[in-house]
Amino acid sequence: MTTKQILTDAVKAKAEIALLSAEDKNRALAAMAEAILSAEEEILAANAQDVADARGKISDVMIDRLALTPSRIADMAKGIREVEALPDPVGRVLTSHVLPNGLEIRKVSVPIGVVAIIYESRPNVTSDAAALCLKSGNVCVLRGGKEAYRSSAAIVRAMRKGLKREGFSPDFVNIVSDISRQSANELMIAVGYVDLLIPRGGAGLIKACTENAKVPCIETGTGICHIYVDEEADIEMAIGIIENAKTQRPSVCNACEVCLVSRGIAERFLPQLKTRLVDDRKNRQSSPVELRLCPEAQTIIDGTPAGERDFDTEFLDYILAVKVVSGVEEAVAHIAEHSTHHSEAIVTESQKNAERFIKAVDSAAVYVNASIRFTDGGQFGLGCEMGISTQKLHARGPMGLEELNSYKYVIHGSGQIR
Repeated sequence: MTTKQILTDAVKAKAEIALLSAEDKNRALAAMAEAILSAEEEILAANAQDVADARGKISDVMIDRLALTPSRIADMAKGIREVEALPDPVGRVLTSHVLPNGLEIRKVSVPIGVVAIIYESRPNVTSDAAALCLKSGNVCVLRGGKEAYRSSAAIVRAMRKGLKREGFSPDFVNIVSDISRQSANELMIAVGYVDLLIPRGGAGLIKACTENAKVPCIETGTGICHIYVDEEADIEMAIGIIENAKTQRPSVCNACEVCLVSRGIAERFLPQLKTRLVDDRKNRQSSPVELRLCPEAQTIIDGTPAGERDFDTEFLDYILAVKVVSGVEEAVAHIAEHSTHHSEAIVTESQKNAERFIKAVDSAAVYVNASIRFTDGGQFGLGCEMGISTQKLHARGPMGLEELNSYKYVIHGSGQIR
């Protein structure tokens, strides 16, 4: 089926899905979750082909993003069930007032319509996006990356079977079979078909969408994320936070890519950081973190000299750029110049410095004494997420159900004329 045909069917389904009750949507989600579990063997077989084709072409950490296991498939179904359990965002009265002439004006949440998602090599995005769109009353058109196409298509086939079995239109959930650049371009210019485009992937994909889309587009996800270790930081806490933020899953957008450390603590902190991230990991045969050091950091510990672009790179790997700064003011200035406005953190015992950092850093999520790995829809209690918006309109940060609704004004009268 061509992309144009898929979009035409999606527009027809938009009118049908808008009429579903909360109970209907929950029944549809339950059917989708059950169908994914029932199709485990088919999904794993498709994923094994994707992984085999990708080996040697992408890094091991990116293979980890691509690979599925029975546990990860169970987690996909669990994520759909968690969305099912959330309140229905559609039809909420956001504000209400009555004019002197008796007109009652209500601002009511409504679905956006047809939501197109262009994403790369994470098959779990397929089920997350479908669940969030359906619960929020939207039809989704998914366009996955070529590395994960077989996996994503198998997941979509399962969900469509589940919908059809329960009497719902399978066209609530769609996947584009053309994985060439042409199909992505078609979605970007599908005025009259696509109500919202969400790119979820690397900097190149997001740049292409934001620069070329003629439909409304939300900028998401590139994560050059910083952790600043203040002069008044608890060193052991700071090392634990950075270790988690860098190594727990380095291939995701909320992993730490840059460590900024105050000059007043650098000589005590950096040797301990190197021990934890490099030496200790080597000793237990884990992947050590390559530290790319500014000139001042190189005088304190051994590592790789930082290159010209290292403070502007989303590594998505066991690599951490390290820079010594004079204090919170220089840290904030560095973040303002190099950040992608995703997630940043300060580790400090100083309330004054924490407040300064919170107010001055202009990112979607700002942390004090916690790992930035929590910037995630599931972790924030949203069930799952459509992506992390790094812009300010109309959504910012993890995008859940509310961010997939717009609103309209509903006015009740009794014959008033102007």
